[in-house]
Amino acid sequence: MQSRWNDSEARQAVDRWASEGGPELALRVYTSRLIGVDPELVLHGGGNTSLKSTRDDILGEPLEVLHVKGSGSALDSVAPRDLPGLDLARLRRLRSLPALSDEEMVNQLRTHLLDATSPNPSVETLLHAFLPHRYVDHSHADAVLALTNQPDGEALAREALGDRVVVIPYVMPGFPLALAVADAAEAHPSAEGAVLLKHGLFTFADDARESYERHIEFVSCCEAVLAKRAEGRPRLRARAIRMEDEPAEQRVAEAAPILRGLLAERGEDPEVPAKPLVMEWRGDEATRAFCESEEALRLVTEGPLTPDHVIRTKALPLFVPQPSFGDGEALARELSQEVGRYRGSYDAYFEACVASKGVVRTKLDSAPRVVLLPGAGALCFGRTKKDARIAADITEHTLAAKALAEAAGHYEALAADHLFDMEYWSLEQAKLGKAKDRPLESRIVFVTGGAGAIAQGIAEACAEAGGHVVLADLDEEGARAAASRIEERHGAGSAKGIGLDVTDGASVREAFDACCVAYGGVDVVVPNAGLAHVAPIRELEPGAAQRVSDVNYMGVLHTLREAGRLFELQGIGGDIVVNASKNVFAPGKDFGAYSASKAAATQLGKIAALELAPLDVRVNFINADAIFEGGGRESGLWAEVGPERAARRGLSPDQLPEFYRDRNLLKSRVRARHVGNAVVFFASRQTPTTGATLPVDGGIPEAFPR
Repeated sequence: MQSRWNDSEARQAVDRWASEGGPELALRVYTSRLIGVDPELVLHGGGNTSLKSTRDDILGEPLEVLHVKGSGSALDSVAPRDLPGLDLARLRRLRSLPALSDEEMVNQLRTHLLDATSPNPSVETLLHAFLPHRYVDHSHADAVLALTNQPDGEALAREALGDRVVVIPYVMPGFPLALAVADAAEAHPSAEGAVLLKHGLFTFADDARESYERHIEFVSCCEAVLAKRAEGRPRLRARAIRMEDEPAEQRVAEAAPILRGLLAERGEDPEVPAKPLVMEWRGDEATRAFCESEEALRLVTEGPLTPDHVIRTKALPLFVPQPSFGDGEALARELSQEVGRYRGSYDAYFEACVASKGVVRTKLDSAPRVVLLPGAGALCFGRTKKDARIAADITEHTLAAKALAEAAGHYEALAADHLFDMEYWSLEQAKLGKAKDRPLESRIVFVTGGAGAIAQGIAEACAEAGGHVVLADLDEEGARAAASRIEERHGAGSAKGIGLDVTDGASVREAFDACCVAYGGVDVVVPNAGLAHVAPIRELEPGAAQRVSDVNYMGVLHTLREAGRLFELQGIGGDIVVNASKNVFAPGKDFGAYSASKAAATQLGKIAALELAPLDVRVNFINADAIFEGGGRESGLWAEVGPERAARRGLSPDQLPEFYRDRNLLKSRVRARHVGNAVVFFASRQTPTTGATLPVDGGIPEAFPR
């Protein structure tokens, strides 16, 4: 591992941040980011850093201050604000206590912040406080964990680092760990760091660069010992697996919706919909090689590299040694059995730990967060795409480090009771039930015509409600651009744009498969793609009518077919919201091809409502009128037919929106976002409704549903 320190960048950091806390804090920010950008050191909020300094308080009296990373902050983007200051002298006095509960520790940290608006300090704040060194750096370096997750981990740490570090057996983070590290460091005052077995590495110094580069040096020493011990030994040995020759993406598309249904949490109330998870797939060569190796058979039964990961990935993945890809029924049975066994094992683990420890805990869901499938890779799940990506990143590093550790010796994780302590930490339990889910939390929304104006309004409303949106369109570039705009507002992974030709059944199948590969499945389907043509019936060419029908009617048929297939695979219900039209009830002259095709699609949707109800799939309709723009994009449909419609009314095209506004009862300008709000209403299941039509037209009497 190489140091990332750069003198020029360090000076720039001082210039940038010194005004927010002085040059020392600026360098603390700089070296914290150097650690944070290296995924072999920390991942997604892991690790922490600190600085001890002196400054005058409000009375002008000198005050010893500890700046430590705030809980929830990520080292790769930390700023001075994310290193809250605390009264160091007060914290050090806590060391005299015989015991300190986690809850009271958090209270003491919170009440001794220098700024009451600061984020909560790290739970390892007291460890930093009790050490005398000005700079302290902590990581969960892969190499350190691969070396210390061994039966002889302490001896290996000594082999790599000698007496330059103190070695601490695993202790749960909190007051006891802070005392253990402080006592060991005092007993060995020349120590430059601490190795916490099966947890991570601390280094300390009185200079920012020295503490950081010492950290890099120690990790490099661990890498060298691992490389030496693994020399001449294969990292992984391939296992013979029966498998058809098909792309990995196809296998993922086959397995993901089945798994997503099996992993969803179902409550006791049958009227409350199941809570699904969102998937992130990792099928790189290294991940697949692990899944298809002999070593995987044992390593998947061992816990994570560090207990910190258990909150994101659970203690163990679900491993299916020989998935029956290509045989949908066999695969579904197999995955159901494997998930059932996993849930039973998890429940037994929970009950055993609760009984042996004599504690009361609220059981978390028993579904795995990581599923390893030879031939596909790692399918990782979370409440959001962000959570799933975090689990996937951790999984990639875990599999690689486990393979290296096994090649260098014998990987051995912490015992289950230690993992339970972290997974069911009282500080984590206190968070349960406090976060309120948004209406479409964890739901996947598939919208056809995704590059258009109305789709923009639908996507915006659904993303704001917590949904993840797939925008599918013949204009793939436009769909991707639309998805990028949603991601800019709602975060990476909140939307995806893909290509789709709704007139081609195979293309529709591929688009739904792409949705499964991207997110795991689908919960809400919005047939929205539409085409218009203006001509009186006596002049309506059959070819033109057929083109409109191919999109507006056959496109809905293809979409309903594929939606029904996936909803049946998942087995957790679903919603279809057809974007029909005011013209279904109140057709306009010269609009025969459009009105008839929309009416046919609506009738088809009503049949779907009858047929899909046993699957708990609801099919409803939105009849909108005259939407000219959405998401900053003008309607393509109105750009095509608007000039002619305006001319027939003796209007200029720019007068048309006002004309349609004034003709409805509420004198409202109907916008794409209004359609999006209607989709959210139906998809959030606020009423037991299917087969219904909701007008979004400002009130057109002749279009009242009847």
